[in-house]
Amino acid sequence: MAGFAEVRFKGTRKGYFAYETLDLAPGTHVIVEADRGEDLGEITALGSIAERKCSSSGGCSTPLPEMRVLRVAGEAEGVRIEELRADEIRVRTETRKLVAQHELKMKVTEAEWQFDKNKLIIYFTAERRVDFRELVRDLARTFRTRIELKQIGVRDEAALLGGVGRCGRELCCSTWLPELKPVSLQLAKDQSLSLNPAQISGCCGRLMCCLMYEHKTYVEARRRFPREGKILRTSLGEERVVGVDIMLETITLRSVDGERRTISLGELKDEVSAKPG
Repeated sequence: MAGFAEVRFKGTRKGYFAYETLDLAPGTHVIVEADRGEDLGEITALGSIAERKCSSSGGCSTPLPEMRVLRVAGEAEGVRIEELRADEIRVRTETRKLVAQHELKMKVTEAEWQFDKNKLIIYFTAERRVDFRELVRDLARTFRTRIELKQIGVRDEAALLGGVGRCGRELCCSTWLPELKPVSLQLAKDQSLSLNPAQISGCCGRLMCCLMYEHKTYVEARRRFPREGKILRTSLGEERVVGVDIMLETITLRSVDGERRTISLGELKDEVSAKPG
């Protein structure tokens, strides 16, 4: 019976493959079918887990992937892929020279050889559409293989190159984050964070992905508190809510005389429930 495998390649590129009669486990390096050839990648998920990930990414249109895992990679194949990765430094340098010659407004981010060298992927960023037809022809003549120029966004660029975030850890997007989702400024507002771009932006210059991690918890916790601006009748009369601290579970109130006080959420509930009818 055929199995289902998720295979990760260089950077965040991944694909889904079928396999039979192979003893596979996450972390195993394998040779897989690729576009007109073979490629080498690492198993990251198997079975139902890989199938669910494929379905959630929209990459599965058939019960089993058309491409197959061919075999487990041997030591010699591991040495070869390391040689290709080292050669990609030269590829990036040569490609950037050709881009400069053609005066194209694009930034070459990374290069990736297919394992059999039948294809070379060049990743780049650009603010506008780029006519790179002449560049592709020059690249094909230089490297004598099929060329794929792939435009990516700045967040994808950070995921591809990697780095260290403000927290001191490796970037989530380049290590474990399964997909990059849109991040809006409202997430920072809901968590009462500084709206200074320097404080809430990641290495890519966009809002940090981690703003999403605790957002649901903040929203649910916020529902327990009265909204700012609401007027409440407490033991001291009418008071307006002027501030809320979810972490400390306190509310700051201001009376009609302008006097402020800060009380706990529990104390406020007791005062409001005990006010005269």
